Amino acid sequence: MKNNTSWSCCSWSSWKLCLLSVLILTDTIAAVKLPPNLIIPAVIAFGDSIVDTGMNNYVKTVVKCDFQPYGINFQGGVATGRFCDGRVPVDLLAEEFGIKLNVPAYFDSKLNSKDLLTGVSFASGGSGYDPITPKLVTVISLEEQLTYFEEYIEKVKNIVGEERKDFIIANSLFLVVAGSDDIANTYYTLRARPQYDVDSYTTLMSDSASAFVAKLYGYGVRRLAVFSAPPIGCVPSQRTLGGGILRDCADTYNEAAKLFNSKLSPKLDMLRKTLPGIKPIYINIYDPLLDIIQNPANYGFKVANKGCCGTGAIEVAVLCNKITSSVCPDVSSHVFWDSYHPTEHTYKVLVSLLINKFIDQFV
Repeated sequence: MKNNTSWSCCSWSSWKLCLLSVLILTDTIAAVKLPPNLIIPAVIAFGDSIVDTGMNNYVKTVVKCDFQPYGINFQGGVATGRFCDGRVPVDLLAEEFGIKLNVPAYFDSKLNSKDLLTGVSFASGGSGYDPITPKLVTVISLEEQLTYFEEYIEKVKNIVGEERKDFIIANSLFLVVAGSDDIANTYYTLRARPQYDVDSYTTLMSDSASAFVAKLYGYGVRRLAVFSAPPIGCVPSQRTLGGGILRDCADTYNEAAKLFNSKLSPKLDMLRKTLPGIKPIYINIYDPLLDIIQNPANYGFKVANKGCCGTGAIEVAVLCNKITSSVCPDVSSHVFWDSYHPTEHTYKVLVSLLINKFIDQFV
């Protein structure tokens, strides 16, 4: 699965040039006003399809989207492997911080030193906190993502040296986004954990999430934005599968998401008390996304119960393709792009709602 890209390294005599390359990276101008003493050199993501920017392109799995109509609103209309019509949250946050417009996948064959120093995504669509979840669809587990992160750390050290590497790891923003596939696929759809009730299963999830954050801390990571589970019962596919003839939100899925969230937040609080210097911020994505879904007109949307691709009721990944699926006339009018993932426009609305609420907590 790994690519064999070679990496350029700076000699000790030219370390000043390396530092300059870190500081003067793009012409992107920060859209959010950062506190004067807050420096974020890179944005790095772990998790699932919400922040997968192309990792699954290099994996033998059906959970793929490196084909049209995915990417129709990306630069040049290219299907990059993002499960969206355009960019995803990790890209938008990197732009907000003035780092770069797009965060590449770690496996990207065009990856260069500049990309490494400003952030990559290790996330794999279909992955989750439950170790069984990625195995069910043959994608990259969180543990495997950590293995590639170890490689990444070594490559960054070879480029800028130990001290600067430590600075980048300690000051970058790390996104951890998972949980949806555990609930929607592993627990409810495939019933792969029959020995668990929903309470014990969400405890397994929150314990795994806490352990993952603690492992990142061991690598020197300090700033983490850990996303809650969304109102998974209200995404189009789950409405179709569990919402009855009227395709209402599937309440059992939403209750499971809320139960997991109620356990995840205090777990992060506990880590903050026990691991010196760590700043794991709980990002409540559930409530703002639910409000967008329930009151779409308030945010400029017209359709919230169907995706833009195909019928909008079930198409996702390989089922959303240019041969069998048409695209709605106005993507920006839809909350969801396919039957599972929001549109870029929805992500932009969510980022604008959330970013100023959590950024000051990293100072």
